Amino acid sequence: MTTTIASLDAEDIRRIAAAYEATPMCAHCAVLVCPGWEAFPGTADESMLKRLGKVKQLGDGSDATLDEHHPSGTSYWSPDAPIALGFHPYNRCEIWACKACTRPFLRYTEYGGYYEERRIRELRHALLSAAA
Repeated sequence: MTTTIASLDAEDIRRIAAAYEATPMCAHCAVLVCPGWEAFPGTADESMLKRLGKVKQLGDGSDATLDEHHPSGTSYWSPDAPIALGFHPYNRCEIWACKACTRPFLRYTEYGGYYEERRIRELRHALLSAAA
């Protein structure tokens, strides 16, 4: 059985991020709260998260850019790096949320030459960029 993952556009993602702003963090997802990209903690209970969807791709997604968007000199790892949905790695992310408090997260798998690393970052409304 194949599960279809909903495609979320920029407005959907903004709405998800904004809805969380007034909700306090819970103990279930505290270990996952990473302002910048981090490896998914081995101690985290993944069953406490639910997948909401994936970032909607333009076209068939095969031409998704590997370019990053850092207009203020941030880097991939910076906690204040913009979340630019049209740029790497956000254009290949899924949006997940804590089942208990609804805190939203971005998830992405980095495929290196000899490894795979699941990464997670808190979806913060203030960092969402209009860059596409």
